[in-house]
Amino acid sequence: MSRPRALLVEDSPEFVLLCKHLLEREGFDVLVATDGERAVELARADPPELAVLDLGLPDVDGVEVCRRIRQFTDAYIVMVTGRADEVDKVVGLSVGADDYVTKPFSPRELAARIQAMRRRPRAEVSRDTRDFGSLSIDPVAREVTAERVPLDLTKIEFDLLDMLSSSPRRTFTRNQLLEDVWGDNWYGDDHIIDVHVGNLRRKLGESASAPRHIRTVRGVGYRFEP
Repeated sequence: MSRPRALLVEDSPEFVLLCKHLLEREGFDVLVATDGERAVELARADPPELAVLDLGLPDVDGVEVCRRIRQFTDAYIVMVTGRADEVDKVVGLSVGADDYVTKPFSPRELAARIQAMRRRPRAEVSRDTRDFGSLSIDPVAREVTAERVPLDLTKIEFDLLDMLSSSPRRTFTRNQLLEDVWGDNWYGDDHIIDVHVGNLRRKLGESASAPRHIRTVRGVGYRFEP
């Protein structure tokens, strides 16, 4: 049986050695790219299950590489950077990254984050399409349309919308969303929910100040309004 593939995009020889060894220990065959253009080429030619992507690359930066890769693959993407700025984190997640770690990080931390993503459960869903006026959600095909126009959602954005829309007007706590979408082995804080919900709202054509379907329940979590 073939091993899953991981794409490591990193221009630092030190971190290439560290991350390549870690990924191989996690059971991956590892392809290495030291610049952004090569990373996109490799991902397009042979889409990986996982990409570990450095933000600071010598040509195309990691944010742009992530955006391009996300256009044709639903691979898990972990963004790595030497900068701890919160803006970097939000920008990285907004273009489709699933998680984010800051250098220096321990191999154990990165391994735990990768394991948590790969163990993220897929909820049992009805085969019926859910129609909410102009919004249509097909849980089996994992397709969403608004005003009959297909929406390009990331894996996490769809999983959040799927869970929320499965029980309209039910308030889901942040812990429930973390456990269902990220898995009970999630290694990180719950700020990541806000980023992905914000991205999802924009794609649905709404905002936190003018919500249509996704309502914030202060101090608790979120609910879906049909």
